[in-house]
Amino acid sequence: MSSPNHLLDVLTSGPHRAGRVTHVESLPAREASPGEWPEWLDPVVRERLESRGIVTPWTHQTKAASLAWHGRSVVLATGTASGKSLAYLMPALTAARGGRRNGGSTLYISPTKALAADQLRALDEFDVPDVVATPYDGDTPLELREVARAHATYVLTNPDMLHHSILPRHHRWAGLLRWLRFVVVDECHGYRGVFGSHVAHVLRRLRRLCAVYGADPTFILASATTAEPARTAELLTGVPVEAVTEDGSPRGARTFLLWQPPMSRPPRQDDSQDDSRDGRRGVLAETADLLSDLVVADARTVAFVRSRRAAETVAGMARSALSDVDESLPTKVASYRSGYLAHERRSLESALHDGTLRALAATTALELGVDVSGLDAVLIAGWPGTRTSLWQQCGRAGRSGRDSLAVLLADDDPLDSYLMHHPEAVFGLPVEATVLDPDNPYVLGPHLCAAASERPLSMDDAAIFGPATSDALHTLEHRRLLRRRAPRADGTPTWHWTKRERATDLADLRGSGRVVNLIEQGTGRVLGTVDEVRAHFTAHEGAVYVHQGETYVVETLDLDESVAMARSEAPDYTTTAREVSTMRVLDEAAATTWGPARLAFGTVEVESQVVAYLKRALGTGEILGEIPLDLPVRRLRTRSVWWTLPDEAVAEAGLDDTSAPGAAHAAEHASIGILPLVANCDRWDIGGLSTVRHPDTGLLTVFVHDGHPGGAGFAERGFHAAHRWLSATREAIATCACRDGCPSCVQSPKCGNGNEPLDKAGAIRLLDVLLKSAE
Repeated sequence: MSSPNHLLDVLTSGPHRAGRVTHVESLPAREASPGEWPEWLDPVVRERLESRGIVTPWTHQTKAASLAWHGRSVVLATGTASGKSLAYLMPALTAARGGRRNGGSTLYISPTKALAADQLRALDEFDVPDVVATPYDGDTPLELREVARAHATYVLTNPDMLHHSILPRHHRWAGLLRWLRFVVVDECHGYRGVFGSHVAHVLRRLRRLCAVYGADPTFILASATTAEPARTAELLTGVPVEAVTEDGSPRGARTFLLWQPPMSRPPRQDDSQDDSRDGRRGVLAETADLLSDLVVADARTVAFVRSRRAAETVAGMARSALSDVDESLPTKVASYRSGYLAHERRSLESALHDGTLRALAATTALELGVDVSGLDAVLIAGWPGTRTSLWQQCGRAGRSGRDSLAVLLADDDPLDSYLMHHPEAVFGLPVEATVLDPDNPYVLGPHLCAAASERPLSMDDAAIFGPATSDALHTLEHRRLLRRRAPRADGTPTWHWTKRERATDLADLRGSGRVVNLIEQGTGRVLGTVDEVRAHFTAHEGAVYVHQGETYVVETLDLDESVAMARSEAPDYTTTAREVSTMRVLDEAAATTWGPARLAFGTVEVESQVVAYLKRALGTGEILGEIPLDLPVRRLRTRSVWWTLPDEAVAEAGLDDTSAPGAAHAAEHASIGILPLVANCDRWDIGGLSTVRHPDTGLLTVFVHDGHPGGAGFAERGFHAAHRWLSATREAIATCACRDGCPSCVQSPKCGNGNEPLDKAGAIRLLDVLLKSAE
């Protein structure tokens, strides 16, 4: 194993790397705190655990396992690689030893297939007699699904299968549900925003059906260290939960670097020269360079990136660089992302697990809990959105108490640039609380319909689904989605689902719509999948699509049939979709004034349409052309924060009708980029719009809105932390080294107008006027 100090020297040696490390954080090792085997633990289970090298559990494992065994729901919120799985395996395997009737069954729920596959691998290695562990996901063959329903004592699934398959067909799962003793919710911090709100209702529907069959399962939740874990777990499950947060596991020392790529060229003072190339070197190219260096140094590494395309790009660039060093090294690098077919994912997981692969460029599909033992280093290409995700990703390295290296590389983005020079915002604050809202009517309504299709609803169910149930039921009845039937014997009415359609189709857990299959033209081979919304941006006609290093160009996109046809090709350009949006204010929930400015929060409706795509030259990013597209309009009713300035305040900022649009547009981009500083989100969870004269306000208005139906709590966080948020926005723009604006301050990677017009200096003056009277 390479030491962190050696790897640090590898990455920073040479004058070409000078000045790129903006901060070094040394995190000390932690001593172990051993616990004891619980007295109730089955002797055979203990023997199998010991045979796999587990001499004794840590204190947090013993405490959480014993609480669960005695029927008290628990959330174990300790650090990455602290052995949280043992805390639920001890009670679950002990119960499974007695079979369904005598001990009880366990339902294990994970957010990703990769994590469930990793857990199944661990169960197979333990090989505890009489434990029938079976996966139940979209990749599970039909014959194995029947085994899961009829015989399994440990079923591994995900929220999607629970929602679409297990709960609607609960009669076929009666044996499992009747004897269900434990429900394990792994990596529960990942259930945030609208997705988390959906999962909260899936778990409530599960509890409701378990009660029908006479079961009252105990919940065991596992999470990376998170703020208010008990409260978050209670919001998610709807039951009282006790938190175990004191980590007894050992941890190796970790060296953590903040790394900012260099400017493409130094900023100049000569106003006569064109600054179109101002900006920093791309984070993907920088990440690929560091990944290549680490592979040459024989360091096992995962580079986390934000998108599918980025995973393919970084892996391809690293392989290309390594081929000049040693022809055997490129085969040691691969990409890992969602959208791969099942056999591709399993092959990559196995190769990484056994060491055949030396490095992966991966999306967050590999972030959650997969036990990748023996990693020396982790690269994180761009701020991952939350401190929780940051620690989750860097915790992939240094498992089993080993020392490790982690590097956060700044993307050309306002928040990333801000964090590079404010390390206290990374290391000096606790992780975020998980934001979810089960009372969101856009989430609650569809799940009440699904619950009614499983078993008729009554007002008694408000105890499970929450106080908003009564109003939601009457709304659904008015919309003729549910039908009220004659009162029961006790005089209370019931509501029924009477339509032929599947009620579960009303609730889209991940907000992704239908899945579009990408098919290779000529062969009919399925290349991968992409959700319907993303297809507008990445699978439109003419889009360049990369899959496992191979490049394709999309010929046609048929959204009605959910199919995109692509031909194999190697163009010398990439493609970027261009989107236009309009917004309507529907209601105002709260507002405050800052001198002449007004800050508000409420409900808006956004209409968006991808209208064209840009061709950009490989390497330089030069725009080669714009091609129009004819794609349908998408409508989103959500929550937004917005601020307005009257004409006299705009004039005070030195702006007129010509310059104000660019200033507002730049301020909008930067504020979107900085909002994750105060809200538990990624910039891709939110959107925005700016205009000098919005029809609903009559004033210069800048909106920042949640990107999910009904809202996800992000814009509301921005409203309540507006002074800190917008002050940091102003600082990020003003301190950026560029002259006229770049991706590190006011340019946006997802701007629908091609980042035009933008006025960096005007945005600073506009924010100065906005903030000068703020409290």
